[in-house]
Amino acid sequence: MKFPPLNEQLAVLMRGVHEIVPENELAKKIQKSIDTGMPLRIKLGVDPTAPDVHLGHTVVMRKLRQFQELGHQAVLIVGDYTAMIGDPSGRNQTRPRLSHAQVMENAKEYQEQFFKVVKKEQTEIRYNGEWLSKMSFDKITELMSSITVAQMLEREDFQSRYANRQPISLHEFLYPLMQAYDSIIIKSDVELGGTDQKFNVLRGRELQLRDKMEPQIGLFMPILLGICGKFKMSKSLGNYVGINDSADEMFHKVYNLADNLAESWFELLTYRNKEEYTEWIKKDIQHAKRMLALDIVSQYYGETTAKETEAREHAVHSGTALPGDTPTVELPPSNYTALDLLIAIGAFASKGEARRMIQNQGVKISGQIVADGNSILNPFSELIIQIGKRKFYRVIIPPSL
Repeated sequence: MKFPPLNEQLAVLMRGVHEIVPENELAKKIQKSIDTGMPLRIKLGVDPTAPDVHLGHTVVMRKLRQFQELGHQAVLIVGDYTAMIGDPSGRNQTRPRLSHAQVMENAKEYQEQFFKVVKKEQTEIRYNGEWLSKMSFDKITELMSSITVAQMLEREDFQSRYANRQPISLHEFLYPLMQAYDSIIIKSDVELGGTDQKFNVLRGRELQLRDKMEPQIGLFMPILLGICGKFKMSKSLGNYVGINDSADEMFHKVYNLADNLAESWFELLTYRNKEEYTEWIKKDIQHAKRMLALDIVSQYYGETTAKETEAREHAVHSGTALPGDTPTVELPPSNYTALDLLIAIGAFASKGEARRMIQNQGVKISGQIVADGNSILNPFSELIIQIGKRKFYRVIIPPSL
């Protein structure tokens, strides 16, 4: 097989990379691949502990796609066995254990989303239960003898939990070794991961060396911050953009992300030229974020849909249209105050929260800012409630008999 020249491959593969361990071996592996005509085997392991994929997950997926486009072989390890333990990386407590049935159900949905980014026809899919389920106790103890408790406690997450007297279960110590053993089975040349995966990936390299195999390289991508600009993207924190979000929701979230994220998101989530997007950011951050949103929505829904979504977002901001996902709420006839109405439609958990938003002039009813939450509203059949910039409700109240 004919591969692009070494310098061309490195120019693509180095974009956005945080660290390569060991750095000097990547060029050697690629050159060997060119010389022999044999593609590199690029490993990415995923534990389907949840069925949803967000843009944070796609950072390493996109790097895997780049290796594919350069002619290399992607190997997706679906951690049907490792997921039952749960990766302790970055955790301050033990993950709840999942059943194998739960993991496999999650894996179906996860793969469907995974292949929105990565080429399915160029991906070898392996479930690590294929080999981990067949390991004898003798083999497990042999594997455990390859690492010490002191080495495990060098991990920042374990170290922190130990210092704070938070429990660490023994089965969590097995996780890095199970992930490392996957690298031996599939003969990995390069393993991809976020920066939080460094400890696990390097264990794979050590096991390969122990077994006199050519060791894999660890290629680590930055952790993507969520739309708030402060914390790692996470569904539990609500600061995520899901790749199954509607086009409207995806555009809105990206367009309204924290300004300080624009540069890193362009770098990690698009193929835009750096000079181009840095100039946009310097001149007009809103224009830059609009172009970023167009680019990302285009990747998942196509350019035509992205442009239609942009037009709808503009119409919402200018007050001439409602978002496509605006809920309709029907209420029984009554003499409602603004506060009563906000609670009845479920916009706020308490009148105190609703009152604070009204005091901050953040609530409009049919285009008018609500000044007094306690005043009785005039009789009506349909109202449009707006909270903040883009949260809308269509409220229908039939006339009383």
